[in-house]
Amino acid sequence: MLRLTDLRLPLDHPASALTDAILARLGIAAGELTAYTIAKRSYDARKRGGIVLIYSIDVDTPREAEILQRLQAAEAAAPAVDTGKPGAADTGKVLPTPDTEYKFVARAPDALPLRPIVIGMGPCGLFAGLILAQMGFRPIILERGKAVRERTVDTFGLWRKRVLNPESNVQFGEGGAGTFSDGKLYSQISDKLHHGRKVLTEFAKAGAPEEILYVSKPHIGTFRLVSMVENMRETIESLGGEIRFSQRVEDVLIEDGQLRGVTLADGGELRADHVVFAVGHSARDTFAMLHERGVFMEAKPFSIGFRIEHPQSLIDRARFGPQAGHEILGAADYKLVHHCRNGRSVYSFCMCPGGTVVAAASEPGRVVTNGMSQYSRNERNANAAIVVGITPEDYRAYDDSGSPLAGIALQRHWEAQAFALGGGEYEAPGQSVGDFLAGRPSTALGTVQPSYTPGVRLSDLGASLPDYAIAAIREALPAFDKQLKGFAMPDAMLTGVETRTSSPVRITRGPDGHSLNTRGLFPAGEGAGYAGGILSAAVDGIKTAEAVAMSIMAGLGRA
Repeated sequence: MLRLTDLRLPLDHPASALTDAILARLGIAAGELTAYTIAKRSYDARKRGGIVLIYSIDVDTPREAEILQRLQAAEAAAPAVDTGKPGAADTGKVLPTPDTEYKFVARAPDALPLRPIVIGMGPCGLFAGLILAQMGFRPIILERGKAVRERTVDTFGLWRKRVLNPESNVQFGEGGAGTFSDGKLYSQISDKLHHGRKVLTEFAKAGAPEEILYVSKPHIGTFRLVSMVENMRETIESLGGEIRFSQRVEDVLIEDGQLRGVTLADGGELRADHVVFAVGHSARDTFAMLHERGVFMEAKPFSIGFRIEHPQSLIDRARFGPQAGHEILGAADYKLVHHCRNGRSVYSFCMCPGGTVVAAASEPGRVVTNGMSQYSRNERNANAAIVVGITPEDYRAYDDSGSPLAGIALQRHWEAQAFALGGGEYEAPGQSVGDFLAGRPSTALGTVQPSYTPGVRLSDLGASLPDYAIAAIREALPAFDKQLKGFAMPDAMLTGVETRTSSPVRITRGPDGHSLNTRGLFPAGEGAGYAGGILSAAVDGIKTAEAVAMSIMAGLGRA
């Protein structure tokens, strides 16, 4: 097949216009077009009121070889120029369709001395387990939290009743932190082997809408993720994998630099020579245990800040102008960045169109925020994290021991401060943008009602983050208003604090996937510092499963 890219058509084009554009690009008659499928659809919204759809199309035609030869000859004679006009022919953007089918790196033998273990069942652990199961390795997956529906009950217990279960919440349980998010399925990672396509294909098999296979910014939403995770669990089990919930790993067994197994919180032991640690960015006790056992890790940068909420209609109008509300466009998102005078960078993170701000604490006496959307994205407010980048140098004020865990001390300090500012009952401190910029406490809500539950206590967020972070955000908000009209509206709401943007540590691994100093321990995903978001974590799970499979086969002399 042939892959046509950058076919541009008006937002409201008739269906026939796409066929006409394909025929014009290839220079063929309608009878010579056997079939086509949409490989990708995005949009260019830089010109409000003139939004353009951009297609990549896979085409089946009996004249494939002839067309490629003709277009390549034309390109060599006169390099193509993109006119930017809808449907304009551009010979430089027709190539053979790439092979994106996933290729397994190994097949397990009928008998294995020891089964591999996967710790954690977020996106990374889920896909590590799935790929190992599909290759026949029958993994054992240990999840410290509960199955997804039981976990959902516990999560709502915090949101509605102010009762936190430290082992079953937004961070811990089947599906991981991504279950209570916007369900974004796009990333900027390099993916030459098309592992991301494998992720999307498996999600579609598990019940995700087929559109995730071609829209440029696919998302699923929380409620759909719940049933999808259950379906993927059933697939793993049908292939011989085993999933054990409420199984927290409390220790590791290491002999002469080789991992030999794990000890569970109930005292049980499991022997294994290959263990994937996909524990997520909030498994602070696990990080501490591995550090105590001498597993190499290092502090890494992350970001801290607040959640900001605006009327979704304001964001739609600012991004799409008169075409706001169009069915294809849906609820608008945004991506903003500002480089401050104090050397800090402030940026938007994890933007959730038509969503809610949620309580994401996993430790008692602390408040943490996150964002979540359903598939429909039809809630009243848009929300995003507005965060400031910080580095290990900043952590020394909270832990000057030189420990790689110092970033956790910073997180805990400000999460406890937010808990206190919120009144000590898991309410979050909040402030209007107008009052925040003016440096005065908020005493009343404006037109934007905060969505965080159990509730928001109005206060002065100036005391909820380090001074350098407050100064940076105060400088950034008016700058963002110049990029997105209305962003600094006085009634927009800030809710604190956002501290779990990524892992504060990296459990460093080598090119073969093993820990730098502990063979058989495979750090993976967001908690190990190698991913950020559902798609990149899932892709890292696939890569780690491949590394485990290759190591097992090499040990059996079958590499």
